[in-house]
Amino acid sequence: MSDIKISVENLGKYYNLGQKQTKHETLSGRFVNLIRQPFENFKKLKNQAAIPDEQNQREKGIWALRDINFTVKNGEILGIIGRNGVGKSTLLKILAKITRPTTGHIEIWGRISSLLEVGTGFHRDLTGRENIYLNGAILGMRKREIEKKFDEIVDFAEIEKFIDTPVKRYSSGMKVRLAFAVAAHLEPEILLVDEVLAVGDAAFQSKCLEKMDVVSKSGRTILFVSHNMGAISQLCSRCLVIRNGKLVAEGKPDEMINWYLSSLNPKKVDGKLNISPERLGDGRLSFTDAYIEDQYKNTTSKPISGEKISIVVKFQAKSSIQKVTFLKTIYNHLGIPVVHFSVESQGYKFHIKQGTGTVRCTIPRLPLPLGRYRIDLAAFDESGRLDSITGALYFDVSISHFFSTFFTPPAKYSTALVEHAWDLIQ
Repeated sequence: MSDIKISVENLGKYYNLGQKQTKHETLSGRFVNLIRQPFENFKKLKNQAAIPDEQNQREKGIWALRDINFTVKNGEILGIIGRNGVGKSTLLKILAKITRPTTGHIEIWGRISSLLEVGTGFHRDLTGRENIYLNGAILGMRKREIEKKFDEIVDFAEIEKFIDTPVKRYSSGMKVRLAFAVAAHLEPEILLVDEVLAVGDAAFQSKCLEKMDVVSKSGRTILFVSHNMGAISQLCSRCLVIRNGKLVAEGKPDEMINWYLSSLNPKKVDGKLNISPERLGDGRLSFTDAYIEDQYKNTTSKPISGEKISIVVKFQAKSSIQKVTFLKTIYNHLGIPVVHFSVESQGYKFHIKQGTGTVRCTIPRLPLPLGRYRIDLAAFDESGRLDSITGALYFDVSISHFFSTFFTPPAKYSTALVEHAWDLIQ
C-alpha cells in the first residue's frame, strides 16, 4: 500500500438541479424566512445525507460521477480524457477537497496541490508576492522553503515587474503563469492539473509541459486532465477515459487515445452525416456524405500509404453560390494537423448550382505513416462559413507502399512521409 498515492473506491457525485431561490422582497418576507431557515437547513442536511435513488435522479438532479474506481501509484502521471461535461473537472475538485463526494471513499497519501482554474487559491487583493507565500503556507511549507524557491517561481512566471501588484489587476494569462509556477515549484507530492494550461500562449504551454516532464521524473505524482492528446501521449504513463460520469476504459495512453477518438466518429443516418455540436455554418450548403476511394475507385476505410486515393464529399446547396472554396484537413490520432487541402491553394474557386453535387480531392500518393486519422471538412464563400464538420470521416492506414523498400518509420517519429535521397561524400 506504501506505493499507492491515491485510492478511489465507488466514487459518486450527485447534483440537485433547478433549486428554487429564496427572494426577500418585503420586511415580512425576511422575518418569515428567518423563522423557517433552521427547518430548511435541517431538510437540506437530511437530503444531502441520503443517497439519491434512480427515480430521484431523473426528477431532481444528475450524477456528475458514478461508480469511479482507480488507484494512482507514487511517481505516476495519470491522464484523464473525455468530452466536455463528462465529470473530469468534478473528479479533480473532489480529490482537491473543494467539493465533497456523494458516495464512495477516497484516500490520499501526501501533500497535494491543485491547478484547476485560473488563479485557484489566490486572494485577489493580495500581491503576487503575498500569494506565493500564502499558497506555500497552505501547502504546509515553511517560510525558509518558500524563500528558497521564490526567485525560480518569479522567473518562470515572467512577471517580475508585477510581483508586488495585486492579483486582481493581472490578466488571465499572468494569473495562470503565476498559478502554474507556484504549483510546480513548491514541490507538492501530488499535483492536480486541469485544462487550465489552454489559457496560456503557445510558448508558455510548451514551457509548462517541459516543467511537468521534469516534475514527473523527480518522483512526484500528477493527475492531468487535458484535451491536448499530444500532451497526454507525451507525458502520461497511464490514461483514464470518462464518459457520462463513468470510467469506461483505462490503459496505455496511445491505446486509450485511439479508443476515445474512435468513439467520437459520427454515425451516418440515412446516408447523411450526423448533425453534431461540432458542426457550424449558415446552412446554404450542407455536406451530406463523405468517403475515401482507392486507386480502383472502391470505397475504403483503410487506404494504403503511397498509393492514389480520393476524398469524396457530397453536398446539398439550397441556392446557387459563387466563389466557393472547400477545405479538408487530416489530423493524426493526437489531434495534430498533418495535411491541409484547399481549393483556393490551386488558384481557383467553384461556382455551385442549386441542388446536389460532389467534390473530389485526389491525392496521387498518400503521404501518411501507419496510424489512425480523421478528416475535418469546411466550405466557405465570400460572405462566410457555409458548413464545417469536425471529425466528418475517420480512417486507418495499416499498410505502406510509400517507399520501395516497404520500410515505414514509426508514427511517433513522423507525421508525414516525404520522398528523399541520401548522398555520402568522404
